[in-house]
Amino acid sequence: MVTRSRGRPRSFDRDAALEQATRAFWQHGYEATSISDLTAAMGIGAPSLYAAFGDKRTLFEQVVAHYVERYGSFVGRAMAEEPTARAAVGRVLREAAVEYTTPGRPTGCLIVSAVTNYQESVREVAEELRVVREGNLRAFRGRIRMDIASGVLPASVDADALARYTGVVMQGMSQQARDGADVEELTAVAELAMSAWPRELPQEDAERER
Repeated sequence: MVTRSRGRPRSFDRDAALEQATRAFWQHGYEATSISDLTAAMGIGAPSLYAAFGDKRTLFEQVVAHYVERYGSFVGRAMAEEPTARAAVGRVLREAAVEYTTPGRPTGCLIVSAVTNYQESVREVAEELRVVREGNLRAFRGRIRMDIASGVLPASVDADALARYTGVVMQGMSQQARDGADVEELTAVAELAMSAWPRELPQEDAERER
């Protein structure tokens, strides 16, 4: 028995279209990016967009997931691979300087810049982005607390404040990249930010802190 497929086959590359939608939102922000902007960037008509991705809000949810996986994964890798919170955060900030200024794509961080006007009409979108940013803060805070507990960082360190400070630096670096700062300038910011981080304790002092 031959089973007939329903409807016409998709005539475009869904992944490529999603990437182009990501870049459109990244460049112009959620509110300023219209359906006509998206169809032009993605190279498809509005019916194909709605059939494949849903409405603008639903498409943006997919864009955020795509962005985090493709462009934001450097944060998770650093947190997983580096031995201490200080090493991980230092790597995150230095890599952010590169990621936020890479030629050939929009500057800054989509998760930071896609919504800047917190009106009721975009409240849910703004909340979605806030949740992603808060996830980074939780990761920073968790690693800092682990290092305090193991004596790598002094017991006097305020894990919440230090994690939030790191998030503030990342968001500021994103905005500076949008304003035209280059990789060298942002790397200098990253190094200065790390100079404010508490130093790791020597091994003998770390053992006493436990």
